[in-house]
Parts: sequence; structure tokens; C-alpha cells
Amino acid sequence: MVLRRTLAWSAALGALLVAVVLASTAFGYAAIGPFEVAYVLLGRIRVPTAGGGSVVWIRPFAAEVPRSTELIVRQIRLPRIALGAIVGFALAAAGTVMQGFFRNPMADPSIIGVSSGAAVGAVAFIVVPLSVPFGRPAFAFGGALIAAFLVYAVATEGGRTPVATLLLAGIALQTFLGAVISVLLLSAGDDLETAVYWLMGHLHDSTWGRVRLALPIVAVFFLVLLAYARDLNVLLLGESDAHTLGIEVERTKRVLLATSSVVTAAAVAVSGVIGFVGLIVPHVMRLVVGPDHRILLPTSALAGAVFLVATDTVARSGPTEVPVGIVTAALGAPFFLYLLRSREVHAL
Repeated sequence: MVLRRTLAWSAALGALLVAVVLASTAFGYAAIGPFEVAYVLLGRIRVPTAGGGSVVWIRPFAAEVPRSTELIVRQIRLPRIALGAIVGFALAAAGTVMQGFFRNPMADPSIIGVSSGAAVGAVAFIVVPLSVPFGRPAFAFGGALIAAFLVYAVATEGGRTPVATLLLAGIALQTFLGAVISVLLLSAGDDLETAVYWLMGHLHDSTWGRVRLALPIVAVFFLVLLAYARDLNVLLLGESDAHTLGIEVERTKRVLLATSSVVTAAAVAVSGVIGFVGLIVPHVMRLVVGPDHRILLPTSALAGAVFLVATDTVARSGPTEVPVGIVTAALGAPFFLYLLRSREVHAL
């Protein structure tokens, strides 16, 4: 029953994602028709066929498409859309885990300082650029993981990590890292605009290289989160009950915290700080599919991909492109206020 529901919802959201991707690819300064988009996307698909005693590969969907159209779709729009889908997928998945971990729908992936750590790393690289592999994303990724480790180290005592202490340690570290970011911005000089733009969260300089950098990390660690979906369900009952039911509570908490931190770090490293995706999407999907994380986690992740691709399309739809983080914040802040006024904010 659970598997059937998961597959049904995932198939529906997957179809919606395909539709949003096609619409987003067609939309832009240079308008491209939906059929042209489809021809570009499907044109390189090859299938085997028998011919003259040997296997011949043909392209059944090939069609004449202007070279300029193919370049716009493949080299400009598709990398951005693919990266947006990966980042939205990652943030929504991590947000789902954090809301279950803290048993509060107001939790999001940045609650333990991962985004602030990534921001410190990225801004530090912008201010003092160094010749290192992957450059800014590497610094952001490293800063995010260091922040998560520091919060865990501060909150852990005697082999136990109380959730309340973890939350308070995360808030304290975010405040401190905010001060560090401010100092770095004061010394940014001519690089100030670049640093501020990164902090707003954006996808405008997406490349296939960044897609290849983020995709394997998000995919592998999402599978780990998915494997712990049942344990996360049991943790919602409380740590004492979870221990009684055979869950290794502290080990499970460590795995969930570390894995969701890596997923968040991978997303933030390639896109900057994009807020509210991990807050809005899991909460809405919980209302739709229920609290079972075996269903909620994959559906929230797919919905996050749909949400960010759609909002990024809106972000580049005006006469002047705005960072997608501004659009998600404009949508997320009113929703956050709704949560504050809702009884559902107190417990899952």
C-alpha cells in the first residue's frame, strides 16, 4: 500500500516536473516553441535497429532545428533548469528530514547553521580568491560541513545529542557566522556586489559542470535518507518510545543530521542561499500525502524540484532578472506567518 501510494504520487509529480521543465525551457528572452524544445530534448535519443545483419543506431525523433535554438536550449536554459531541479530537490528533502527530526514544521535545512557556514566559505573565497579545485562551491561546501560539525560537537555531551540543545547551538552559531559574514562584506571592496548577489541565492550562472558536481552527491545521500524514512517515522513518537521499538536513537540522529547537512551543503554550494524551499514544500506535502516519511520524503523532494524550477522561471520573467532567492522569500515569508498563526506549528 505504501509503495503503491509512493509510486503513484511520485509519477504524478514527475509528470508535473516534466511539464514545468518544458514550459521553462520554452520561456525566455528568445521565445522557443514547445515543439522545438521537444525536438531538441529528444533529438539525440538513439535506439538500436537491425540493418544488414548488424545493429544500426538511429534517431527516431530527430528534426531540423536552428543551430541557435539548440545552443540556447542545451547550453543556457537546460543547465539552469537542471541545477534548479537538483537544488530544489535537495532543499525540500533536507527540510523534510529536519522537520521530522525536530518534530516541528517550522524547521528548515538551515536551522543548524549549514547555510550560514556555506555563506562564510563562499564570501571568504570571493574576498580572497584562491586557486583550488571547484573554487567557490568547494569553499561553500566545506564551510557548510564545518558549521554542521561544530553545532553537533557543541550540542553533544556524553554520547547524547538533545534536540533542544542542538537547536539552540544552531541559532547561536548562525548569529556568530552572520557577524563573520558582515566583517567579510566590509572588506570585500569591488567584490561586494558579487558577494551580496551570491547571498541572495541565484541560478543565473549555472553550468553543466555544476550539475555534474551536485547531482551525484544529492542522489547518493538522498538514498541514505530514504533508507532511514521508517526510523524517522518512529522518532516522531519520541526518543524513549523509539528506543523501546528497537531504534538506535543516537546513531539514527547522527546519520540523519550528517546526511541532511551534506545534501543541504551540496545545494547551497552551487546556488547560494535560497530560503524557504525547505520550509514551504515539506509542510504543504505533509498536508497532502500525510506524515509517513516513506511517502513524504520522495514526494517532497520532487515537489521541491518543481517549485524551484517554477519560481526561477518567474525570477527571470521580468524586464530585469532577480535572484530566485528573492522570489522564494516573497512567497515563503507570508507562509511562515501563516504557520505562526496555525496550531500545526506546535507538533507534526
